[in-house]
Formats: sequence, structure tokens, C-alpha cells
Amino acid sequence: MTKRFDCSDLDQRAEGLREAAEAVRRGDLVVLPTDTVYGIGADAFTAAAVTALLTAKGRGRDMPPPVLVGTVRAANALVEDLGPYGQDLIDAFWPGPLTLVCKANRALSWDLGDTKGTVALRMPLHPVALDLLKETGPMAVSSANRSGSPAAATAEEAEQQLGDSVAVYLDGGKSGDNTPSSILDLTTAVPRLLRRGAIPVEKLRGIIGYVATDA
Repeated sequence: MTKRFDCSDLDQRAEGLREAAEAVRRGDLVVLPTDTVYGIGADAFTAAAVTALLTAKGRGRDMPPPVLVGTVRAANALVEDLGPYGQDLIDAFWPGPLTLVCKANRALSWDLGDTKGTVALRMPLHPVALDLLKETGPMAVSSANRSGSPAAATAEEAEQQLGDSVAVYLDGGKSGDNTPSSILDLTTAVPRLLRRGAIPVEKLRGIIGYVATDA
């Protein structure tokens, strides 16, 4: 049965975080607030849960979800290395709306879809999300909407789209910024902006110099 918790109430917040963490450990899906839009999340290391996430969104394996982490240490464990620019970007913009695409740690046993050996990582600037991630460990998280529909700015909008495919909805109120995270690919010699988002390319260039863009 789907449960929804109002995280503005301290008791409901605590209960909701417990229920959400248990759901993730069971392999179920949860919806959580982030600093951009609401996300639908699953245990990154449970392949069936990641598949359920993609199914709930109406996506295929060709669109693997990003992974959210609660600490920089957790991010480091998931990648081969951060390259020459990753740590400076993390120091400048994490937690926050910057997703970094890195070469995934080849020793990890997980299946996020057709990632071509990469992983997209982000540490969100939202207390509810961070508390949940510190309890569960890395989670595969995508925007909480059906593919092709508007991203959810509230838990109610997420529930209207995703319904009972999600076990727990954590309601953190209206998201502060509907702009998605900026996505920067660090797997090539020159960092490439894959998606314009909340962090302007000029700010990225202010930290690491040249950033390639498609437009």
C-alpha cells in the first residue's frame, strides 16, 4: 500500500524516512524531494528495483537513471576516478544541482541500464534527500514523472503520474526550483556539457576553464 508523509511535521518526517529506507532495502520505489524537482528512487544495487523504476517512468534501458549520493566518499567509491576536474567541481557545487558523468568503478556489481561503463552522479542540496541517502546508500534517482510528461514539483504531482508503483512518497513541499541539474561529462579529455541546467556554463568555466557545449 502506498504511503505519503508530510516532512514538514517532525514526527511524520522521521517515520517517513524510516519507511522510505525500509522500502528501498526491500527493492521498492520511493519519491523524494530534491533541490531541483521531485525524484523517483530505488536501491542502485538492486537490478530489479532499477528496472521497476524505468518501467514506472515508461523508459527503456537506453536511458539509465543518475545516482544520488549522500556523501562525497560514497561518490568516490562508485567511480574509477574523478579525473583532473571532478574534485574541484565537487568542492564548488556539491551538494547542489550539478550531475557529473564519470567512468564507473568496474568492480561494482550493479545494472543501471545501458550506461556504456559510466555513471551520472549528484549530491542534492536537500535535507530530506540527504538524510535518506545517508541511511540507504547510493540510490538510482530520476525525475518523478512519466517519460514525456512535466517533471513533478510537488509530491502530489508525482503521485498523480506514478500512483501505486511507488511505495512511499516523502512530501517536502513545493520544490524550490524546477530547473533540472546541469549535466557535465567528465569521461572525455575536455569536459562537455550534456544538459544546460541550474548552473550556468559560465560558472562551470569559472572553476575549470574550458567546457565544450553543443550549442
